[in-house]
Amino acid sequence: MNKALRTLTAALPPLLLAAACSGSPEGPAGPSAAGPGAEPSGTPVSEVVLLGDSVAVGQSLPLAAALEEAGVGFTPLASEGGGNVVGPFSEDNWKTLPGEIGAASPDVVLYQLTTYDWGTRQEQLDGYGRLLETVAGEGADLVFITSPPIRPDDFYEPHMGDLERASEVAREVVEGSSGRASLLDAAEVWGREYVREREGAPDRSPDGIHTCPQGAARFTDWLLGELAGLYPGFPVPEPEAWAGGDWAEDEHFAAC
Repeated sequence: MNKALRTLTAALPPLLLAAACSGSPEGPAGPSAAGPGAEPSGTPVSEVVLLGDSVAVGQSLPLAAALEEAGVGFTPLASEGGGNVVGPFSEDNWKTLPGEIGAASPDVVLYQLTTYDWGTRQEQLDGYGRLLETVAGEGADLVFITSPPIRPDDFYEPHMGDLERASEVAREVVEGSSGRASLLDAAEVWGREYVREREGAPDRSPDGIHTCPQGAARFTDWLLGELAGLYPGFPVPEPEAWAGGDWAEDEHFAAC
């Protein structure tokens, strides 16, 4: 195990303990799950799908290792430069997404809100509602997850209002989902503002958007706990079993 991985696995438990005590790295974030879908389900989970953009691609790497350790099937459908269900590129995504979800036969579909979820409130409502209908049509539950806060550049700055509204719209979809959807607030992991380092180690990419291995590992450990809350009996392997894997050497984290 190289130095970076030793640092990651050594730092992970204290960081998670601190987050559990404070609610989030930058103050209490309130309940992480929202809406009727937040009620614990008795449904066993054997297959999980993750949707999202390149941020979610990075999150999928430790999540894949953790779910493999847990014996839960995993299909990562997040994509670089898109992966969104509303906004630019979404129409192209919708040409293949329903079939990809159906082929995976998931019990739970995770959608990490993307940096491309641009549009009016109604457009976001339509996109998220369409996703819920698609997922429910496969007999699966939908779990929205808020994305990490970003440090916007000129590309993202004009769309920050849309991105900040996205979680509110997702919550509205959850509240009307008859228990088929939930919303998890990942501010418990990231705080409300972009933070480059935690505990002296890189947590987020210097590009202001993506995550580093440490941050992705912290997110994974948090997410597993949230899924266990939604689905009693969901297996949660110890971080030591998956956090030190080769996934941290993936080129996705090269900028870290």
